Amino acid sequence: MQRNKGSTCQMSGYMMNEQQLVRDCLKGKAAAQRSLYEQFAAQMLGVCYRYTKSVQDAEDVLQEGFVKVFQYLGQFRGEGDLGAWIRRIMVTTAINYLKKNSKYQYDLSFSAEDKSFLHPVSPDNPAITLDAKQLADLIRQLPPGYQTIFNLHAVEGFSHVEISAMLGIHEGTSRSQYARARSLLITWLQKESEPSKITRYARS
Repeated sequence: MQRNKGSTCQMSGYMMNEQQLVRDCLKGKAAAQRSLYEQFAAQMLGVCYRYTKSVQDAEDVLQEGFVKVFQYLGQFRGEGDLGAWIRRIMVTTAINYLKKNSKYQYDLSFSAEDKSFLHPVSPDNPAITLDAKQLADLIRQLPPGYQTIFNLHAVEGFSHVEISAMLGIHEGTSRSQYARARSLLITWLQKESEPSKITRYARS
């Protein structure tokens, strides 16, 4: 559930609103900074994990992301949800991490000739009924380029114009790669799940 700018955060045994928490963080109060981290770390680790291939990489992105959160916290004006603001920083940090990390650079390609396929979570007996975590695991097994674009559009809600600017690609490339990713997911899910559980997770 989204919180508005007047919502509260747990800090050192008592409640305070997000605006006060941000002000105290900007004053360099360690308790406030620790509280902000603890309030959002678990949720943001999940965000980072969707863009990487290991928990360790996700944790690296998380730590780098929070460095940026505290670095740019003064730019948060309290006009929207603090969690959404932090989430966007984490997504941007994850994308930059993929771009600069050598083990992702080869796979983070957006070529129209890419014919990679989705690999099942379990080669022996894949689950027939997929919950949100299982679906997230499947998305993570897409090739990194597909995975990134699918998450940005279907999960984060970025437009293809925005994605093209973020990744330095053409808008048409973003659209085609998203379509390929969605097609791979639906094809695999059709083999193992009920039709009603397929399209609701993937924006058209």
